[in-house]
Amino acid sequence: MTAQDIDPHPTPDLTALYAGLAAADLQPLWTITEDLLTPTPRPRAVPWLWPAATMKPLAREAIRLVPVERGGERRVLALANPGLGGRPYAVGTLWGALQCLGPREVAPAHRHTPGAVRFVLEGEGVWTTVDGDACDMGPGDLVLTPSGQWHDHTNAGDAEMFWFDGLDLPIVEALDGVFFEHWPGPGESQPAPPAHNVSESRAPAGRRYTPGGVTEVLSPRPAELLTYRWADTDAELTRLGLASDAPVLTVEYTDPGTGASVLPTLSCAVHRVRGHGPAVRRAGNAVHVVFRGRGESVIDGRRFSWGPGDMLAVPSWTAVEHVAEAADLFVLSDEPVLRALGLARREVLARPQPVVEDFSHTIGRRGAR
Repeated sequence: MTAQDIDPHPTPDLTALYAGLAAADLQPLWTITEDLLTPTPRPRAVPWLWPAATMKPLAREAIRLVPVERGGERRVLALANPGLGGRPYAVGTLWGALQCLGPREVAPAHRHTPGAVRFVLEGEGVWTTVDGDACDMGPGDLVLTPSGQWHDHTNAGDAEMFWFDGLDLPIVEALDGVFFEHWPGPGESQPAPPAHNVSESRAPAGRRYTPGGVTEVLSPRPAELLTYRWADTDAELTRLGLASDAPVLTVEYTDPGTGASVLPTLSCAVHRVRGHGPAVRRAGNAVHVVFRGRGESVIDGRRFSWGPGDMLAVPSWTAVEHVAEAADLFVLSDEPVLRALGLARREVLARPQPVVEDFSHTIGRRGAR
């Protein structure tokens, strides 16, 4: 709304007032209220899908053409949501990306204030060293790189590895809190540790998964456990499945020491879809990554078909429902931030969404909306 909309025939004095406000870098609230205080969230990010069939060939070309060395640091393909005007973010508050590491490569050590998670999609023989703890990585494993901790990636094998990177970078950027440092040396990586997976052996006894996908516990510190194994995640989902006929089962990874989300700003969960799930919307953003299985999702009336390695953007307050016979989706969200600020809100729709657009055959083409 503009001043002209409010008063189409302003007096000379009113015109002078608006000119004076603009010259003083002031804006009258009565002309901008509708843009600031909306009835529901209006994210600029749009529902979207990045297909593995498009990303992986490009990642392999990057392995061939772009060496991992100081200056490049990481070979990462960032998800750039078409609604965000070219920003390299999957949704407004979350960075999502496909990272790839070639055979016998080492990505140099660095650290930064944004916290990160890695969910492995494909490959073996790789570990991420987090503040001196070498965390072995395999398909379906979740590895944490909390804020401010040194980390580098090592591929000791003869095959490439692909994983999903998730960061709270847009949140930290919005707070003007981004700091970054290269490893000071000697060398470009942390010294080889004498043992791997130390955090697993030292992790406190406690629940590593919360059924239902939402822990109510808040904590300002990250989980002490740095690696969550797919075998354990799968076993927990299987256990829940034997006791329920729900079409979608969900577990959230939690800090066994506190019961809180794995990072203060990021929630990680897995949906096991085995039917037609309900349409759910929540305040806050999410990225869904298909680990295994095939199916489709309707996000605010837009239908997307997906398979292993595909990644979906689910912006704030967009209804999302999944349909599959048997599929597992990793979910990254900003849920802890919303809960800490008292802004968390969820709604389950009473009926399935009508499909108004079908993106199943157009995703990946430039300009498809």
